[in-house]
Amino acid sequence: MENRQLVYLDNAATTRVDPKVIEAMQPYFCEKYGNAASQYYELGRQSHAALGTARERLAALIGAAPEEIYFTAGATESNNWIIQGTALGGKRKHIITSAIEHHAVLEPLEWLKKNGYADFTQLPVGRTGLVDPDDLKKALRPDTGLVSIMHANNEIGTLQPIKCLAAIARGAGAVFHTDACQSVGKIDVNVQELGVDALSLSAHKFHGPKGIGALYLRKGVRLATYMHGGGQENRRRAGTSNVAGAVGMGMAAELAPGHIADGPRQASLVEDIWKGLSGSIRKIIRNGDPAVRIPNLLSICVEGAEGEAILGYLDMDGIQVSSGSACTSGSLEPSHVLLACGVPVELAHGSIRVSLSHETAAEDAGRLLAAMPEVVSRLRAMSVTWKE
Repeated sequence: MENRQLVYLDNAATTRVDPKVIEAMQPYFCEKYGNAASQYYELGRQSHAALGTARERLAALIGAAPEEIYFTAGATESNNWIIQGTALGGKRKHIITSAIEHHAVLEPLEWLKKNGYADFTQLPVGRTGLVDPDDLKKALRPDTGLVSIMHANNEIGTLQPIKCLAAIARGAGAVFHTDACQSVGKIDVNVQELGVDALSLSAHKFHGPKGIGALYLRKGVRLATYMHGGGQENRRRAGTSNVAGAVGMGMAAELAPGHIADGPRQASLVEDIWKGLSGSIRKIIRNGDPAVRIPNLLSICVEGAEGEAILGYLDMDGIQVSSGSACTSGSLEPSHVLLACGVPVELAHGSIRVSLSHETAAEDAGRLLAAMPEVVSRLRAMSVTWKE
């Protein structure tokens, strides 16, 4: 590979930690290293206060009260907590979700069903990945205790009509949860406006550190304790607090509005990439809703070229994109999200996801547009099934 600067276009997988976040975290490793639960001395009180400030900053970002924010190890834990906590802690044992949820939602549901703790229903989606509110109304049962529908899909970027879906679920007495991992920090997200009871998020998706996330839980929502053994997080989630991580997440939340303001520029750049690729490569399709979506993500399928092979060649040219969710990287199976949207299996194997951030420059898009047509042409020439 030539000695060229890397072009990182996989911000849906993770984002670069902002230098200001690292700066804010630094003192809590070696200087202010006290346990936040040890409030009998200064080091412990410093950490406890920092944890409170981080909680306030994150709450402000999503329109919540600080006491409604529970720090976790990430959105995967938050999703598991709300799903298992409502099923195991309540009398209603039926859960509704969508066919295009992240595996951090689908696999806990499968576990609950396999072990006889709960049953669940998956709602279908249309070609652009949208859930029909009427399908939710039809799926509701007297024993439905939880509805979990993601805000922005991590593979295709489609935004669900969460406000409408939440109103339907809550009107039937069910708790409504949304995995907002891909929307917080990309667009304005306000839990009051959305009307949700619970929301999951991860810091590393909006320029914070990995290994720290949160669950927003509306005051009054009943939820079984997920981890036992201590009084942390209002006695709901035991374990020594990750103070440095929480501080980093709080700082990332503080910086997020500035990054969200860059959304229109990223949306314009996404459209430039799509126009460039669709104009230079025949037989490609765009996945997801072209309008109702987060601004930084483009998902396409290329006929006659394997997505993994495209990634490999682009990587050799210093361009880093993905074929879908980072959590299923390496799987030989086509994306369950694309299949649920009606994309044929053979076409789903040629999926590519490009995701930007406020740090993405027009030159980065130019590198991709210059490299990808040649890569696709090379792969099609080697294919025994591709026909002009």
